[in-house]
Parts: sequence; C-alpha cells; structure tokens
Amino acid sequence: MITRYTRPAMGRIWEMQNKFEIWKEIEILACEAQAELGAAGITKEEAAWIREHADFTVERIDEIERTTNHDVISFLTNMAEYIDVDLPEGWEPPSRWVHYGMTSSDLGDMALCYQITQACDIIIDDIKKLGAVCKARAFEFENTLCVGRTHGISAEPMTFGMKFGSWTWMLKRDLERMEQARAMIATGAISGAVGSYSSIDPFVEEYVCEKLGLVPDPLSTQVIARDRHAQVMCALATVAATLEAIAMQVRLLQQTDVIEAEEPFTKGQKGSSAMPHKRNPITVERVCGLSRNVKANAQVALDNVALWYERDISHSGTERTALADSFIALDYMFGKMQPLLEGLFTYPAKMEHNLWRTKGLIFSSKVILALVQTGITREDAYVIVQRNAMKVWEDIQNAVDGPTYRERLEADPDCALSADQLDEIFDPWAFLTRKDAIFKRLESVEF
Repeated sequence: MITRYTRPAMGRIWEMQNKFEIWKEIEILACEAQAELGAAGITKEEAAWIREHADFTVERIDEIERTTNHDVISFLTNMAEYIDVDLPEGWEPPSRWVHYGMTSSDLGDMALCYQITQACDIIIDDIKKLGAVCKARAFEFENTLCVGRTHGISAEPMTFGMKFGSWTWMLKRDLERMEQARAMIATGAISGAVGSYSSIDPFVEEYVCEKLGLVPDPLSTQVIARDRHAQVMCALATVAATLEAIAMQVRLLQQTDVIEAEEPFTKGQKGSSAMPHKRNPITVERVCGLSRNVKANAQVALDNVALWYERDISHSGTERTALADSFIALDYMFGKMQPLLEGLFTYPAKMEHNLWRTKGLIFSSKVILALVQTGITREDAYVIVQRNAMKVWEDIQNAVDGPTYRERLEADPDCALSADQLDEIFDPWAFLTRKDAIFKRLESVEF
C-alpha cells in the first residue's frame, strides 16, 4: 500500500536555521584556527568562549537585516549579542575576532558547498535505494515474456525484467555522476577579498575545511567558481531525466490499449471526478512534470558560471531558489518512485496477449534471416517477408480476422521454409537465447 511520503530531511537542509548553523560553525572554527595559529591576537580561551556562547535566532537576524539589508552583517551582529554577555572581568569583547580577515563570500560560499554535500548525500542514498529495487525486480521478471517496442510499434520479444534492468544501469550511472559531483562541490575557501589571502593566513582555510570534510579551493577569487555548482545541477538534471524516463515507461504501459503495468491504485483512491472508472497515472505524470523544473534549473546553474571579473552577486539570488528547488523536487520524486516501483501492478497475461497481438509479425526478423540461409538474396527475402507482413498489418488495422503471419508464409510458394523451421522461428524464446549474458552483467551492479 502506498502512503503519503514526507521528506523532512531534505527540506531542513535548505531552511535558514541549518544555513545559519553552518555559518556559526565556520566562524567558530575560523576563530579556533586563528587561536591555533597565534598570529591575529585571539587567545585559545577567547576561542573557547566563542564556541561555548555563540548563538543566534533566525527571527533576530531577520529583524536586524530589515535595517542593515545585509545578511552576513546581521548574522554577525546577532552572534555578538550572545558572545559578549557576562564576560570575565577585564576581557575585551571576544566577538571582535569573529569573521576576522574574512569576507562574506568566505562564509556564504563555504556554507553553501557544505549544504550541497548534505543534500547530495540524501540524493545518493535515494539512488541506491531505487537502484536496488529495480535490480531486484529485474530478476523477478527475468523470464516474463513481453513485446519490445521501437517507435511505439511492436518490434521483437524481450522480457519485462530487461526494462527494470535498463533502469538499474541508468541509476548506477546516476550514482557515479552524483558521487563525482559531490566530490567536486566538497570545497571551501577562506581567502578574503579577491582570493589573495591579504588579511588571513591560508592555514585558517585549511583548518576549517578539514574539520568540515571539505577541500580548499586552490584558487578562489573571493567566490568558489560556479562551474562546480553547475556540475552538481547538471547531475541532478540527469537523475531527474532518468526518473522521467522510468515514469514515462509506466505511463505508456498503463495506457488502456496496452495495460501491461500500472502504478498502484490504493483502496479508497479516486480517479476522475467525472468518470469513476478511471485509474489515472497521476504519480508518474507528476514525476515527469517535476523533472522539467530540475532540468530547467541546470540552465540557471550554467548561466551562473560567468561572473564579472573576480566576483559579482548575479548568481546569488538564483541559487537560493534553484538549488533548493531542484534538490527538494528530486528527493520528492524519489519518494514517489520507490514505493511505486516496489508495488507496481504488473499483468503478465496481458503482456503475453500483446506479444501475439500482431498475429506473428514480430517474428519477421527471424524469417528474413532464415530465407537468406536458403540461398536467396536479402533483397528477395525482404520482398517475401514484407509482402506477407503488410497483408497481415492491413487485416489488423481493418479488424479483419484473416490468416496469421505464419499462415500467410506457409501459403506463399516463394517461402521455402519447412514447418519445423517455422516452429523454431515463431518461438519467442528463440530471440532470447543470449538473455543470460544480459542478466549476468546485471548481477555485478552494486548500490
């Protein structure tokens, strides 16, 4: 049974509370690094005081920002209100060391990269879970015959497990892309204005990055270059495209004229308000729609790569919406697709029916090969195969109960194939003698 899925973990990453928590930790770590370095003047006692007393509230930061119109300054002001209270006698305000030698991008960019790694971890876990589902179902349907379609037209026999197997490999590649993107974005920078370390020692950057599990950017120009962010967003877009491809398949398989599979329809669920018989593929349609948002946001990220000189903030506003929207939407899509594929309604009997729906036309490729083996040219064989196939096709379209494709071939004097040969040709499993090689490869996939 499919229940309503909520995805609070991803949402919390993009809440202001989490962002400011990361800001606070970066600032504290920077103070501790300065104290460790012993160059700026901050003592280890002051750094310890800052760690113990630093705090903030989102409401207070918002209140201050209404005056300052600067989020970082508002955050630092609020932090100072907590740090500089009830100080030991003779102490100067320890808050003066917070943000020492740093610029706003040092704080914001490192925190954003850290947020993205948090979000990437959730998507990576999502991919692993859905990939495992697809792999398991691939082997479940390894020997379930169905017709393969190209251009939407019946082509040759395959097994339904091959569909799940294909999705498994797509998700495996998505996993690799997301892991590569996470490694690329796990970067930090505390290099000051234009990235020259003019007022801060690179040791501070190295110290903070190590504590957060990030790698120092080798040359930041006050901002961390946005090609890193673009790689993440393109990876998200590709994952979204994968989910869209899977969802599209389910939509097609659920069409009334096909109905080989169907998204779960739960007890008490309603379809159309006007037509009570309807069982619409609303979940997979929703996934297909949301993929458009994620794919479109990749273009936003690509446009953000080009900034004026060493830095501007044209990227800032778009990132605040595009990144959160893409991660949240994609995580939501996984939250829908995993239970859907776990509980996908499948109809093997209808698959079998559709396999023979074209009265044997799907065996034409084997017929032409067999005719070539009798010694005639491929061109002559094609004429025989197509001539009989088109007569069957016309009967199907006109709802005429005419001869099957095999029967027409048997009646054609130019078709020099024996009954035993036709028996072998018109066996759907003859197309799948090498199926085991496909599923042997699938066994090696790990999530």
